[in-house]
Amino acid sequence: MKLNEIADNPGARKNRLRIGRGIGSGMGKTGGRGGKGQTARTGVRIKGFEGGQMPLHRRLPKRGFRNTAFQARLNEVSLGKLQAAIDAGKLDAKATVDAEAMVKAGLMRRAKDGVKLLGTGELKAKVDVAVYGATKSAVAAIEKAGGSVKILKPVVEEDAEPRGKNKRKAAKEA
Repeated sequence: MKLNEIADNPGARKNRLRIGRGIGSGMGKTGGRGGKGQTARTGVRIKGFEGGQMPLHRRLPKRGFRNTAFQARLNEVSLGKLQAAIDAGKLDAKATVDAEAMVKAGLMRRAKDGVKLLGTGELKAKVDVAVYGATKSAVAAIEKAGGSVKILKPVVEEDAEPRGKNKRKAAKEA
């Protein structure tokens, strides 16, 4: 086989369709846009518009619960970034590293609702960290390096009395 004999698989490359170039092309006159009206024009095409009929996405009921209004917005910081900041002298490994210290070090712009520590990267320095949350691998890596992790996330306690009729019913049967 020579370089000039190399060819693509048959049908792998198609020629571009030239639209609106006369009746003989098969894509002339309306150019694949159908008849007249808004959809034949350039510019506005209303997605989900059903000719004035109430669109499907508005006919269907809203269902479920979205926690977006109440969820905690967290910054994510990896161990690798933490180590890089310590190596660069931006973070003091002897002091407790919290969200405020990370903002001053430039690891993040602002401390939103807290910081979650991720286990990616390698940590060599002995560091005491106070964060909202941390992955198991991050906690293990920090403790292996001789440091400690303080989790600031409030612990949710189980109710003494079960809430909700189904849970009460299950508790009575048990």
